[in-house]
Amino acid sequence: MKKFTKTVENFNCAHCGAVVHGNGYTNHCPKCLWSRHVDNSPGDRASNCGGMMRPISIEKSGEGFIITHKCEICGKEKRQHASEKDDINTIIELSKKPDFIFGKKFVA
Repeated sequence: MKKFTKTVENFNCAHCGAVVHGNGYTNHCPKCLWSRHVDNSPGDRASNCGGMMRPISIEKSGEGFIITHKCEICGKEKRQHASEKDDINTIIELSKKPDFIFGKKFVA
């Protein structure tokens, strides 16, 4: 079973440069939605990869959204609930891109 480690950290987004004030559950930039591959289990900061994680898909989940990120270095994919602080305009703009998947992914 995966353990969650609450790690409160502020950071500068390595993708867009935004200053992000973490709350212990923050795993991506609320401005551009990019993340960084720093955890093996949520919050442990044990990954040696450190690659940037591109938001590759988003799906509706109840009243919110789930964002799937893919590491640009190792290809690992992680799903994360969107935060109330996430920029809805960024979610909308990303969903318009032809290589972005809105909804569940299907493998042919």
